[in-house]
Amino acid sequence: MDYIFSKRISGLAPSAIREILKFTSDPEVISFAAGNPAPEAFPIKEAQQLSKKIFELYPIDALQYGVTEGFAPLRNKLLEDMKQKHNIGKDFDGIIITSGAQQVMDLTTKILCNEGDIIICEEPSFIGSLNCFKSYGAKLCGVKIDSDGINLEILEQKLKEHKNARFIYTIPNFQNPSGVTMSLEKRKGLYELARKYDKIILEDNPYGDLRVSGDPVPSIKSMDEDGRVIYAGSFSKLFSPGLRVGYAIASNELLSKMTVGKQTSDVHTPVFSQMLVYEWLQSFDVDEHIAGMRNIYKKKIDLMCNEIDTHLSDFFTYIRPQGGLFLWAKLPQNVDMTEFCKTAVANKVAVVPGSAFMASEDAPTQYIRLNFSTPSDDDIVKGIQILAQVAKEYK
Repeated sequence: MDYIFSKRISGLAPSAIREILKFTSDPEVISFAAGNPAPEAFPIKEAQQLSKKIFELYPIDALQYGVTEGFAPLRNKLLEDMKQKHNIGKDFDGIIITSGAQQVMDLTTKILCNEGDIIICEEPSFIGSLNCFKSYGAKLCGVKIDSDGINLEILEQKLKEHKNARFIYTIPNFQNPSGVTMSLEKRKGLYELARKYDKIILEDNPYGDLRVSGDPVPSIKSMDEDGRVIYAGSFSKLFSPGLRVGYAIASNELLSKMTVGKQTSDVHTPVFSQMLVYEWLQSFDVDEHIAGMRNIYKKKIDLMCNEIDTHLSDFFTYIRPQGGLFLWAKLPQNVDMTEFCKTAVANKVAVVPGSAFMASEDAPTQYIRLNFSTPSDDDIVKGIQILAQVAKEYK
């Protein structure tokens, strides 16, 4: 049978990361391609203990349908904590629990964009969000990232060119894939440009708690005085990506439409997952857990960077990230980036080509993304040494 697919899905290519991850089914392949939390960072014993408690005390609640907006105790806890710790949430704001932060991208696009509308995003940016935007027929307008975040001059130029752009998408902390953290000055500047041109900002912050050096920078949402910032948070990097618990904090007017959009998608986020996250927040010292994660990631960042400095300093150029999960490495200009990635996989090391993260599919880039959170310390050392051998073929 000849199948005819919708225009929305026909124009989407498979995720380059997911395609590369197929190679990692080979146990000999060292994967720098994933974006998973470090296995040793999972609070497994706590999850076991809390799961038992939930099914002993609240089995029907955990297994029954829930409300679309989310498990009320978790929503109230998050609103309280985000206000107290991060000054996020004004009187006009509310919260919705989503199936991972990815669903915040989906719901934002669903409620704001028609086919052909413009979304302004950082370039490079997270492939999952870019593909989500494309799936609604939106057109992407990329703005380059400097060492301190999005280039505001280019952003304003794009805002003038695309007066009907629907929103600006940004990952201010340890950006995926670049690892860059946006400066406070640029966060303020971004918000002021959004006000000047009357645009909504979608602030994606999955990595904000994973800071290993430098000082914390206030979120853009904390500056929001007129309900134009949608804040996307997640427990995927702190607790468990498999539970699929994320959330959006935004104006109640926006959330009311998101709620309708979610009802047509998955009705509600699994109640057991929400209850488990709530009990974890209530019963354990989450700050202590985060401090432990930071120690794990600091060691891994330092190890990968030190290995690169030792074996690839004349081949890779990079900025050491202050946190997050990724390192963004630039290859020499005379090296074919795509071929380098293929050769690396052939030598049992998987990396992600930088082209996967570009707003424009044909935009040139010399970068690759390396993940340091998933591989073991031994694999980080071995993998970088293999990449150094591959690099010798191009010198």
